[in-house]
Amino acid sequence: MSLEEFFQWVENHPGVRYEYLDGTITMMTGGSARHALIGSNLNRVLGNLLEGSPCLVYSSDAYVQVTETACVCPDLTISCDPRDRDDLEDEGELKILQYPRVVVEVLSPGTEAKDRGIKAEHYQNCSTMQEFLLVDTQTPKIQLYRRASGNLWTVQIFRLHEEIEMKSLGVKFPVASVYANTRLARQK
Repeated sequence: MSLEEFFQWVENHPGVRYEYLDGTITMMTGGSARHALIGSNLNRVLGNLLEGSPCLVYSSDAYVQVTETACVCPDLTISCDPRDRDDLEDEGELKILQYPRVVVEVLSPGTEAKDRGIKAEHYQNCSTMQEFLLVDTQTPKIQLYRRASGNLWTVQIFRLHEEIEMKSLGVKFPVASVYANTRLARQK
């Protein structure tokens, strides 16, 4: 299936989310309560930190075209590009984000391999992507992937009592805020 056919598929199947990776369509499934809470915490933390900036935080309901062969629904997407705004005058409804700066994947047992594998590869091939996070739901650990010079990427691991700096957004936040109100927040 082509990307254009995928977009038509999505139009014809409202109310259900799908991802398109290299010609294959996969229906998105729901996550656990912990997965939802961690995603909600991140949305609140990053949304508050970016308030008043040109950057917007989108939930997993937003489709994001990261390459010519990948249109996905990350748990969070942050775009600072005015072309990814829904409040522009005289524009139609924004349907697909195309200029993400940061994405976040909250890992679950059923999607972790895909998030760490094929999706991470597409994120690294997205020209506008500067950083992405893989957030563990089984242990309080976050991996930060950051674009370095050229097409090289660095990886840093952050634990519960550390602070993450998202250089591409100019913000910092404690890892503990991501895991607030989960049993993982009590781990040492």
